[in-house]
Amino acid sequence: MKKKVEWGVLGVANIAIKKVIPAMQRGEWSEVTAIASRDLDKARQAAKELGIPKAYGSYEELLADPEIEAIYNPLPNHLHVPWSIKAAEAGKHVLCEKPISMTVEEALSLLKVRDRTGVKIEEAFMVRTHPQWRGAVEQIQSGKIGRVRSISGCFSYNNQDSKNIRNIREYGGGGMMDIGCYLIFTSRFIFGEEPTKVFGVIEEDPELHTDALSSGVLHFPSGHSVFTCSTQVVPYQKVQIFGTEARIEIEIPFNAPPDRPCRIYVDDGAEPSGRSAKVLEYETVDQYTIQGDLFSQSIREDKDLSVPLEGSIRNMAVIEAVFRSAIRFRLEFRSWRAHARCSEGASAQTYPFVVRGLGSGTRNLRL
Repeated sequence: MKKKVEWGVLGVANIAIKKVIPAMQRGEWSEVTAIASRDLDKARQAAKELGIPKAYGSYEELLADPEIEAIYNPLPNHLHVPWSIKAAEAGKHVLCEKPISMTVEEALSLLKVRDRTGVKIEEAFMVRTHPQWRGAVEQIQSGKIGRVRSISGCFSYNNQDSKNIRNIREYGGGGMMDIGCYLIFTSRFIFGEEPTKVFGVIEEDPELHTDALSSGVLHFPSGHSVFTCSTQVVPYQKVQIFGTEARIEIEIPFNAPPDRPCRIYVDDGAEPSGRSAKVLEYETVDQYTIQGDLFSQSIREDKDLSVPLEGSIRNMAVIEAVFRSAIRFRLEFRSWRAHARCSEGASAQTYPFVVRGLGSGTRNLRL
């Protein structure tokens, strides 16, 4: 049996052309042999620039290619599940960009197709296997920072282009779906648990009607995670993990550079400024190369995936819970203000702003 898995790519998204495909082409287990676009000229141009042998003018043609074993799906969010299902039903394994779906219900439909077809399906959370995140986990498991009690994270960029797919509500645009999902995923990863309570506050862009500024608090059995994501503030990303004995700071947690070593800091709090922190440096790698090779290897050797689809569904459930909590908070805050105005000096009632359930159903409600 040949070693390298033959991949096809659906669409010519920037992340595919500029990051994922070049990285996978450097891998030991992956070979990108076809790319498709609804515009054949775009597919041919991408194939020429990247040295991909085959170009197709439709996704259906690529899925019909018997030589293609696995599909990378970087299409807009609302097309993740529909085309991942079509790929699975064509007998192709699927690596799908995050978020895996628009709703929990949609993700569950993908799970059913996976079980029926027997193919492998994974959400592309490339951070899961980067050496710096594995290193952070090793520090925690070795007891270097004591018991993890809190995680603080932020992830932001400034993009207010109404034509950009990240800002189109119907396509699944908005900060929570695009980058907030990383903050939730890594919190669940580090705690190794699922949150039992979720609280969210979301500010919606009045013209785009997408979440432009979102913050959340996740209560886990072992501690808390607090995060903020935004599509309309200065670009920035950072994650800090607080233990009873020390903290870990991940310098560039999500867009880890592929051309230089990555660093994390382990700080025992001896200096309030953090200057006494120990610096741990990790080898220069491309997280997209690692992601592609591990997925390909899982096909060849029938190994478990790094990001099981069941976990992706749970991640989507937390995203939905943040949206539900934000809606409930706004409604209850309005009720609280109305109550306070009518109290005539009486103490205002305190409302329970915690949403405990993690079911589905409120993603499309306007805030």
